[in-house]
Amino acid sequence: MALVIDVYQGNSDAAFRGGDAVAQLDPVVMVSAMAAVTTSVSFGITGSTTYIPPYLLARTWGTLDHMTKGRIAWNIVTSYGSKSSNALGFDKVTPHDKRYLEADEYMEIMYSFWEGSWEDGAQLWSPEKGAYDPSKIHKITYNGEFHKTSAFSQSHPSPQRTPILFQAGSSKAGKQFAARHAEAIFVGGGDPVEIGKMVKEVRALAAQEGRDPEDVKFFPLLTPILGRTLEEAQAKHDVAEKYVDWEGGLAMLSDFTGLDLSKFPPDEPIKFDDAVGENNIQTMVNALRNLAKDGMTLRQLGHDFAFLGFGCIPIGTPDMVADVIENWIEVADIDGFNLGYVSNPGSYEDIVELLIPVLQERGIMWKDYASPGGTFRENLYKKPGSKTLPLNHRGAQFRYDVLKKEYADENGHIIINKGEGVPPNKQ
Repeated sequence: MALVIDVYQGNSDAAFRGGDAVAQLDPVVMVSAMAAVTTSVSFGITGSTTYIPPYLLARTWGTLDHMTKGRIAWNIVTSYGSKSSNALGFDKVTPHDKRYLEADEYMEIMYSFWEGSWEDGAQLWSPEKGAYDPSKIHKITYNGEFHKTSAFSQSHPSPQRTPILFQAGSSKAGKQFAARHAEAIFVGGGDPVEIGKMVKEVRALAAQEGRDPEDVKFFPLLTPILGRTLEEAQAKHDVAEKYVDWEGGLAMLSDFTGLDLSKFPPDEPIKFDDAVGENNIQTMVNALRNLAKDGMTLRQLGHDFAFLGFGCIPIGTPDMVADVIENWIEVADIDGFNLGYVSNPGSYEDIVELLIPVLQERGIMWKDYASPGGTFRENLYKKPGSKTLPLNHRGAQFRYDVLKKEYADENGHIIINKGEGVPPNKQ
């Protein structure tokens, strides 16, 4: 949940001037409209496990999966700052590692609703037999340490059942969570060697979870600035750079780290210590520490972050940028890119008109969807017909035929007891 930021200078002035996380519309409404005029492109929306009740998120994303015909993803986040807690009426911010413990329970509830509440064949729509078969629809009761719910899933199974699962954590707890749940991971940083180390680490953790490591896809940030000549590309860069608001960049970084960077001299090398709280985005905290070692000033840092963030920024002709992309694929073993922009829609028009034809010619990028008009999962894995979670994914263990062996009561409903002080289910 993006809210107006207010850590820098103790107010939101720099954020408003820089246009950072301001005037953002509800993506659920926007995606519903976008899906109506597209057939193959897929959509991802961020949803917090910290503040959105599990039942509501399960219903909303299940509805979106129906409306998009299976072209929806959930970008899973745990909310780190006081802005969201204050806006939604919560008294305090949950500590970092505890948020991931809460999120693990949250995911079990999601899987239970999406995978276990309705069996295949529950929809009858028959004048003789009725609309639904009650013997195939099961109430989910979950008593956890952090979350509780007791309800039938309100929506019948969508094309994917569980949407594609994105995540972006880079802390120890975040990586373990990603290895257990994520199908696609956003990663930040401009060094393919370092990104490659993370890719290898998380895939190894995924294997320990019993998953196929190649089922975890990685997407680093890439912001190409393209021109038909190097001079044209450089000119686009120079024009965009004129409008950079360095204080707007520091306002964002202050929010991400929980540290008011206005208290430090802007034109002296950063002296960054461990004063950052644990409830913030660890990717940004680690990046800031590394930049401090390089002697960067806050003004430079704010400028660079406001301009293009902490990602790869190739500037040049389509062939020059394609060379960079090929190197990333080889060195980091990544699966695609999270594309940034310096001009909208100009940057994306350049990617479509200049870069993609070169990538297709080199055989780096596909020329059509693996499953035109298909689900996000079919196209992500390039496996037409594979709409639901792989059998070795954690969520597949919450399908009814698996859950009923341990958690079904005499009426066939599912009861999962895991919380402190709650009698556990018989093992």
